[in-house]
Amino acid sequence: MSNHTAGRHASRGLNRRGFLVAAGAVAVGGALATTLPEKADAAGGTFRVPVEDVRHTRTWMAWPDSTAIWPGKLSGVQADIARIARTIAKYEPVVMCANPGSAAKARSMCGSTVTVISSIPVDDCWMRDTGPVFRTDGRGGLDAVGLNFNGWGDKQAHRKDARVAERIAGYVGVPITYADLVGEGGAIEQDGAGTLMATRSSLVNRNRNPGMSERELERAMCDAYGSSKVIWFDGVYGQDITDDHVDATSRFLAPGEALVQMPVAGDNDAYARDARRQYGTLSVSTTSAGRAMDVIRLQGPDYNRIRSTDQGFLASYANFYLCNDAVISAQFGDKRADEAARATLSRLYPDRYIEQLDIDRLGTGGGGIHCVTQQQPVA
Repeated sequence: MSNHTAGRHASRGLNRRGFLVAAGAVAVGGALATTLPEKADAAGGTFRVPVEDVRHTRTWMAWPDSTAIWPGKLSGVQADIARIARTIAKYEPVVMCANPGSAAKARSMCGSTVTVISSIPVDDCWMRDTGPVFRTDGRGGLDAVGLNFNGWGDKQAHRKDARVAERIAGYVGVPITYADLVGEGGAIEQDGAGTLMATRSSLVNRNRNPGMSERELERAMCDAYGSSKVIWFDGVYGQDITDDHVDATSRFLAPGEALVQMPVAGDNDAYARDARRQYGTLSVSTTSAGRAMDVIRLQGPDYNRIRSTDQGFLASYANFYLCNDAVISAQFGDKRADEAARATLSRLYPDRYIEQLDIDRLGTGGGGIHCVTQQQPVA
């Protein structure tokens, strides 16, 4: 589940399906990155969450069916989820987790190319945050990590979603361990070679990890992801349900290579300022191996030119999803920005098809395509 509405107004009313926006952002400290020793498994290899452009066995998704969570918006959100699933299924298998009472509708809307199962119940559609984080060891081994999902700090019902990670691991038949922190997959980006990036606002936060220091969180994150260094951004506290997930603004492309979605020049709200700070932090950061970061700008759209007028809308090109042979991204109706984003993604991934989808209904919930998908990498 991604984070923000990076652009139109400096303050918001109701955002992320009814979460009350706080009065302002809270900044905590400056940039900090600490290198920690990596842990090896018993056989001497290291289980590590790979960078996302590796080959996948399948993509995991979840089917929303709650009118309480999506009042007046559910049918449109379901249509967007089905569109995303069908598009990904052109390139790799997709498994959709649906509640028994809505599985038939999910099958009807997703079509025969998507596998719908009803044995893993869900509360909502944000599989990036609720699903397992899969790791590989480079020797054919696969396991999973659970991040102890707690509804983004108990902001939403999550009794079913809290068990999605372990149930998917059981379905796949791989062991699962639980990280020594509470978090979400959208809160942590990995380069697959020892470096992570995250916002303090999502993790160094008493609604997830009360009493834990930044150093303790670094250790827990690195242990879970098979990494040794964390690049921190301050983020934005309290203005959306996720407390500013990193994956709608900054993404790793490869070890030593990152992308940051930049706001238009006239945007100066908390999220626009946060994006500019993330770019500045990455520009002076190094990887766990000491390599300087190569940081690419991805220009975001003009919120005055997009189709949606919803105050909680997320217009993030950076929240794209990599599947086998394709990049699944969004388009928002700002034709110049949409085409520029396509060109940038085509340049970054010249051997992949670029699919741009209208997911405006999902965007009113403050999320995007990366937020509703979770990859299972080939071991």
